[in-house]
Amino acid sequence: MRKLIFLLILATGVLCGVLVGGFLALIHDLPPIRALESYQPSAITRVNSADGALLAEFFAERRQPVPLAVIPEALRKGLLITEDRNFYHHSGIDFKGIARAIVKDIRAGRFVEGASTITQQLTKTLFLTPKKTLGRKLREAFLALQLERRYTKDEILEMYLNQIYLGSGAYGVEMAARRYFGKSVQDLDLAQCALIAGLPQAPTRYSPLVNPKRALKRRNLVLRQMHRAGLINDRQYQRAVARPLELAPSLGPPRKAPWFVDYVRRHLEKRLGADLLYKGGLTVTTTLSLPLQQAAEKALQHGLGVLEERMRGHHITAEPQGALVALDVHSGAILAMVGGRDYARSSFNRAVDARRQPGSAFKPIVFAAAIEQGFSQNRLVLDAPVAFAGAGGRQWRPQNFSDGYLGEITLRRALVLSRNIPAVRLLDTLGPAAVVSFAHRLGISSPLAHDLSLALGTSEVSLLELTSAYAVFANAGRSVAPFGVQEVADARGRVIWRPGRRVSAVMSRAGAAIMCNMLQGVIQEGTGRRARVIRRPLAGKTGTTNDYRDALFVGFSPGVAAGVWVGCDTPRSLGPGETGARAALPVWVAFMQRALAQRSYEAFDIPDDTIQAFMDPVSGHAVPAGTPGAVRALFRKGHGPSAQR
Repeated sequence: MRKLIFLLILATGVLCGVLVGGFLALIHDLPPIRALESYQPSAITRVNSADGALLAEFFAERRQPVPLAVIPEALRKGLLITEDRNFYHHSGIDFKGIARAIVKDIRAGRFVEGASTITQQLTKTLFLTPKKTLGRKLREAFLALQLERRYTKDEILEMYLNQIYLGSGAYGVEMAARRYFGKSVQDLDLAQCALIAGLPQAPTRYSPLVNPKRALKRRNLVLRQMHRAGLINDRQYQRAVARPLELAPSLGPPRKAPWFVDYVRRHLEKRLGADLLYKGGLTVTTTLSLPLQQAAEKALQHGLGVLEERMRGHHITAEPQGALVALDVHSGAILAMVGGRDYARSSFNRAVDARRQPGSAFKPIVFAAAIEQGFSQNRLVLDAPVAFAGAGGRQWRPQNFSDGYLGEITLRRALVLSRNIPAVRLLDTLGPAAVVSFAHRLGISSPLAHDLSLALGTSEVSLLELTSAYAVFANAGRSVAPFGVQEVADARGRVIWRPGRRVSAVMSRAGAAIMCNMLQGVIQEGTGRRARVIRRPLAGKTGTTNDYRDALFVGFSPGVAAGVWVGCDTPRSLGPGETGARAALPVWVAFMQRALAQRSYEAFDIPDDTIQAFMDPVSGHAVPAGTPGAVRALFRKGHGPSAQR
């Protein structure tokens, strides 16, 4: 007898030990429920333009938590009647439902019914995997009991309504309301509440975007259950089931300035990390002006359409592409950015990520380096045939874009008329290494060739860095790194990051002013004449590469710098005569007309250590005001032109 009692005690002890051990093994790695007290649900980051327009939303899960008080009673009751009728009466586990589900599972030989309460569903959503196993169900039940001990029923229901997946990328009832009906959850009517209440059981299957007929049938089932339970009256039921779905016409987030948004996204991922960016519910205020962005898109679309018509006339079937970027001269803020013709067809950002030859649009950098080294714009340079020693003992003979030679001409006239040979001669005098170093100081980050062809723009650069380099001339010689984000605020509205401005003086104020004056000459006297329709101080330079493969115009007013590139993704000719002046400049003009329309009149800087003098642009000599062909040129004091003897 004693032996039997001993064996029973031993067996009981072993059984208890196994059960306790199994229970501890089951729960040893469960997360503590108190972690919910500091839990912050994933929320949407909103990206706004400088003028407050919503550009885009970033999210890992499309979610916007709302308090239970703003969720309509009809939605709450509809959800409970379909998902958990005894929610306010059980302790987290519905034992009758479990027994019923076990019988069905045994008969089917597999898991066919879960019988999970809303509390259990919440624990599964927050802490566990969706895999159906007995172990997971036990862990789910244990966590549900803990949740019920720590939180009120309303708190659990609020968490559930903000966490549950409701199909088509929407998490939580607020985002489901916005996704399907284009309104906040608090504004939903009975029929709309019933549709959302019916989604948790199979959110993808019942999504009205996936299967409208199935969604309507599920909605009406929820309404019928609400009616049978006395939650709505006959009239409410009849009116609700008769309603069509009436989905929102625009179901996705706005897609404004998509290339710019991608540019901002990349920078913020590096700065803040993907986790905070996509889950933190941040508010990002960018530098972009939506009216200017729209003007940029319109100008580029129209210009490319006109160009394509001319290409067809020459039996060229390639589709031209383009890019435009605009900067605030003084701050470096990106005001507009268009990276191509159609983002839906190609998201490649040709304003930032493409590297193309700038052609003659690089020449101002060579001339600016010369001005900084003490050259005056009336200095003479020879426009005549020349040969330079090349690799392998061969000679390189640069050619002008147009035939013929002008002999000795001023630096100003050489730049205004975009003469190739004078530019190469000037680079040879300065030395390629010095010009490359100067270009990098201006903001050109792409690698540049240390050879004389650099003067003709053979080294590939991005449109953004070239435009930023030009902005130095208008900004009194100061280089400011371009940026797209003004500030980032957290979900509570506290600013967590503002970019520091990187400003550096890279050329003298006098030298920058002289370059503005020379590039004004391009518009008033040279290849940029088409821009004279804008009655404002403007400066800039055309660029065209061999066989008309690339066409550019980069220019600026005293406050706004903008660059336009036109070409084909796979480099090929745009057609005969498609220069920067013909293919790119009209786009620039159309944009700048809009950009300057609301800005006050500004003049270019004229420093105290400079003088203005009337000059013959051919000879470089001083001439009286009013002399035919004379130009008003800027010089450092003591270096002005002398009268012809």
